[in-house]
Amino acid sequence: MEAILDTGSEIIWTQCLPCLNCYYQRNPIFDPSKSSTYKEKQCNTPDQSSCDYALLYGDQSYSKGSLATETVTIQSSSGHSYVMPETVIGCSHNSSGFLTTASGIVGLSWTSLSLISQMGKNMLGAFSYCFSPEGTSKINFGSNAIVSGDGTVSTTMFTKKEKPGFYYLNLDAVSVGETRVETLGTPFHAVDGNMVIDSGTTFTYLPASYCSLVRESVEKVVTAERVTYANDDTLCYKTDTMDIFPVITMHFSGGADLVLDKNNTYMAYGQEAICLMIMCGPMTPIAEEAVFGNRAQNNFLVGYDHSSLLVSFKPTVCGVTQDKPRDSVSAASFLQFNIKFVLFIFVLSLIRL
Repeated sequence: MEAILDTGSEIIWTQCLPCLNCYYQRNPIFDPSKSSTYKEKQCNTPDQSSCDYALLYGDQSYSKGSLATETVTIQSSSGHSYVMPETVIGCSHNSSGFLTTASGIVGLSWTSLSLISQMGKNMLGAFSYCFSPEGTSKINFGSNAIVSGDGTVSTTMFTKKEKPGFYYLNLDAVSVGETRVETLGTPFHAVDGNMVIDSGTTFTYLPASYCSLVRESVEKVVTAERVTYANDDTLCYKTDTMDIFPVITMHFSGGADLVLDKNNTYMAYGQEAICLMIMCGPMTPIAEEAVFGNRAQNNFLVGYDHSSLLVSFKPTVCGVTQDKPRDSVSAASFLQFNIKFVLFIFVLSLIRL
């Protein structure tokens, strides 16, 4: 199967037959009846014997189905395979709202049913990925996932009792060129995590009141003509060059200053404009107010380490055969699993015997 990698999602699920309401996917829909290792989980509640699940995502897409166990094989680009028998997966019979042709989602959150949790202690609760805006991206697990070396910065990751699956970072400030916009003194300020880092969300979102301060700082630098679009308050300018835009730096706690490339924070809108890709306010009413999305993470090797409770970032040219740090001609050798930007395609093989 091909699936979206999502650090903000808790379950590994794929569309399954019989499919009551499914979106179009590129590969054939998984048929559990043809797998000898598939076994539906039994909850034995008064209302039902199967264990059902229902997931609603921040963009209003959803997946509903039954939990089961299945043998999952992760195909590595190194030629090795990692086999996970009796892995708990979701078999979705009702899913909608997904703008993808992938078969489902691979959850990488903190929770017990995510892929990294089910991989067990031998993977040390560690994974890293390197998203490329073009070409092939990579994901690494276990000791091979530790991010270190020149240019690496690390920040503490937090969890929230009310939303235990998310990885939270603490954003202290955003610099727009030489202007530093502090969260201190605003409702956005925190010391225990105020921003979700999410591989499954494309753009970066900030609370409206704080975001307006960041946007104002951009407006003071850019002198090009503003362009507006109906029902869209994105900050856009009539230009065909990013040279006129200021560099944006995200300052996370612990001195983790992430200097973002302009392609991480600005995007061409057709042939006539370039827009700031930091959005003000949540994507939808049920979404998180502050999200560090995957576009901003392009060309960074991003590592999550559950043992040290750190998220690390290393500027890297992702997408090449062997990822190269931006300031070095050499790179560490990783066990690599292929994924594809922007959908972050993750190759899983459900065993059919």
